[in-house]
Amino acid sequence: MSTASTRRTKIVATVGPACWEPETLRELISAGADVLRLNFSHSDRERHAKTIEVARVAADEVGREVALLGDLPGPKLRVGEFKDDVVELETGSHVLLTTEAGEGNEKRIPVSWPGISGALHTDDRVYLADGSIQLRVVAPLDGSVDTEVEVGGALASHQGLNLPGADTGLASVDSDDLKWVDFAVEHGLDLLAISFVREASDLKPVIERLDSLDSDIPLIAKIEKPEAADHAEEIIDAASAGIMVARGDLGIELPLSRVPVLQKRLIRAAGLRSKASITATQMLASMVTARRPTRAEVTDVANAIFDGTDAVMLSEETAIGQHPIEAVRVMDRIACETEPDLPYGDWLFGRTDQTGQDVGDSVAQGAVGAVYRLNLAALVVPTTSGRTARLVSAHRPKVPVLAISPHIETVRRLNVLFGVQPVLSEPVEDIRDLLDYCAALAARHGVAKSGDKIAITAGLPEQKLGTNLFEVHRVP
Repeated sequence: MSTASTRRTKIVATVGPACWEPETLRELISAGADVLRLNFSHSDRERHAKTIEVARVAADEVGREVALLGDLPGPKLRVGEFKDDVVELETGSHVLLTTEAGEGNEKRIPVSWPGISGALHTDDRVYLADGSIQLRVVAPLDGSVDTEVEVGGALASHQGLNLPGADTGLASVDSDDLKWVDFAVEHGLDLLAISFVREASDLKPVIERLDSLDSDIPLIAKIEKPEAADHAEEIIDAASAGIMVARGDLGIELPLSRVPVLQKRLIRAAGLRSKASITATQMLASMVTARRPTRAEVTDVANAIFDGTDAVMLSEETAIGQHPIEAVRVMDRIACETEPDLPYGDWLFGRTDQTGQDVGDSVAQGAVGAVYRLNLAALVVPTTSGRTARLVSAHRPKVPVLAISPHIETVRRLNVLFGVQPVLSEPVEDIRDLLDYCAALAARHGVAKSGDKIAITAGLPEQKLGTNLFEVHRVP
């Protein structure tokens, strides 16, 4: 029977109206959600603050620590309000995109950005509702744009608007994003995702804001713009936690046929740098309404895992879907069926950069190699910041990685890493006592039994070498 403790691939579940209630959040965590995503593009601060409070209580009641991921809105263009919240756009009809205030309808869509008429030209395409609706520009007007609906559909208030190829001139991080950074620090969130990153420097305002607040919340850069794909390596280096492959906007900004190859390249680039990768958007989209996914969706999730992703993400499926708990359970089952066939041995030397290894990289790789040579049952990683666990995870050991830390923030943050089971531990100063404690915890948490060999790898602070300890230990 699959459980979150035996599954290596992590599951990120977006929290929304479908799972706000305490009982549903408890079930979501029990079903296997490792990270709960709060999408700051939707709902207000009061609602998100309540969700954080309920999620922490639910995790305590279930007995599993989960990470809370705050997702900054970024400069995404959005439509305004519609009467009755939803409007149906008919294929072949004309609709005006306007910057004038007022309620929208099937003939008039309010847009808050004043530069829209100057950014669009005749025959340009405009995409709405994550690309499901397509408009063709007939003529830019003064303060508005006349368009023809080429692909119609239902459009809800505040849904996104994409202008592929148009330069909006909007900053990747604005003042509202920085207020959400303040909110994340105030409420103790574990990870922050930055939307619509174009280059590494776009992360700088958030890094500076966190520094000013004396916060070390790790950052995840969302790759959803063509410019970000072009600068992926520099962005990954700048993002302390890793990247999210946000395929929704990528599939609008780029030809759909390019997205699968780009996904593989981005996951590989993150792996080479020992950073985490999250694969996101429409993974089990049919489960927003259906109780079972399509075969193509199951294959998509499995392929992302074969690509080497650390985590797979559910968006609408858990935020507004009719079957949020079952969506997590399905994701769990797909991962557990896929993982036994992963190329663990090949990943040992082929997944991370072999040219610029420091002491920590080399020791982590040696520890994972010892798993296969010495038939180890598990790796136990005492860690303060989480770096040692991240380096070990990057080499994708086939056995459990029990990461122990006396810092609850570190324990929660490690939930995004492939194969890592984070556990809160007591602080232990003496090295001999620490090694014995690690062996005892391995037995207590079921990753090894009496007589099994395990490896313990950690960093001794006084040496200032990072991860520099490796010992094979027999569980008493």
